Amino acid sequence: MKNILTLNAISRVIDDVFDNTYNVSNDAESPVGIMLRSFKMHDYKLDENTIAIARAGAGVNNIPCTEYAEQGVVVFNTPGANANAVKELVLSALFIGSRNIIAATDWVKTLKGQGDEVGKLVEKGKSNFAGCEIKGKKLGVIGLGAIGALVANAALDLGMEVYGYDPFLSVGAALRLSSSVKVVKELNDIAKNCDYITIHIPYIADQNKGIINSGLIRKMKDGVVIINCARGELVDNQAIIKATESGKVAKYIVDFPADEIIGVKNIVCIPHLGASTEEAEDNCAVMAAKQLIDYIENGNIVNSVNYPTCAMPRTTAYRLVILHKNTQNILAQITGTVGNEGINISNLTNQSKGDYAVTILDIDNEVSDDAIKHIADVENIIRVRVIK
Repeated sequence: MKNILTLNAISRVIDDVFDNTYNVSNDAESPVGIMLRSFKMHDYKLDENTIAIARAGAGVNNIPCTEYAEQGVVVFNTPGANANAVKELVLSALFIGSRNIIAATDWVKTLKGQGDEVGKLVEKGKSNFAGCEIKGKKLGVIGLGAIGALVANAALDLGMEVYGYDPFLSVGAALRLSSSVKVVKELNDIAKNCDYITIHIPYIADQNKGIINSGLIRKMKDGVVIINCARGELVDNQAIIKATESGKVAKYIVDFPADEIIGVKNIVCIPHLGASTEEAEDNCAVMAAKQLIDYIENGNIVNSVNYPTCAMPRTTAYRLVILHKNTQNILAQITGTVGNEGINISNLTNQSKGDYAVTILDIDNEVSDDAIKHIADVENIIRVRVIK
């Protein structure tokens, strides 16, 4: 029986994904795998039997991914599984930002008890909440991955003119994107052209913290609406407070409340609802479970944040999965050691990403414990798994 520990409530659709060889629970001991959502793992003591962690969602700031890579623990996330849910929240934010819906409905609550006068008071006061239509306006999308592409395409359908910025635009993402999206090379092009700006990039503390800051805001149009359903840290809160107070930013709509921005005029804080739909939670849970199972049973790695994508079909009854540092001649050292142990390699694949790499070997015969130890003793080998 393979134990899977859940550190958060995970959609029970996974019961149809894991077969009866797995025990999935919130008190599983010595788990081979862990599933979680927002549980913070930085101070969590990991069991030595754990080989993989699956985050049912995209963000992994709550997981020490590099530390786990050093321990040979593969961390998965589920990019795109909640993309439609976030897209729909962003579209809601576009309308909130243009039509004063929040302030207007709050004002209506003050009319309680006015009886037959309510209708007259509504007609008299509604002009204070007049907004604008988004049709014909310019939307800037920062980040054109799974979510950003969906937002961009949907905004085109709503009649907006869409600009996109993504210095790491992949071929797959480009294919998902409508040809009508104007892809620009500089973030400044988004700032100076767009009436609305929405952020869809992953937060990386030492690279893009506060990427929306006072300097970039100064380059934006007066009255710009900024939407942040990516990560709160991507926006400098002090800069956004000053910008909304001055009117430079008409509205800031964020899915990540922070104490200093709650209650500030023209800042709308949503309580992290981006992926909070039944459909998104189901999609993320199923995707996370399938990736975990494929790694446990086959050693295949897809959508890992700390190891490269590395997968191939099984061709023999025995498989070696070797996690190691991405160093010179490491593959030759691995295959040489395997050969010296009298093990015939039928098929192999090797992939690297940054400092880490994975080698998968399909082999013709069973491997002794001594042979595994000799392979594991090769310099820069982090973990060796035998799957049969």
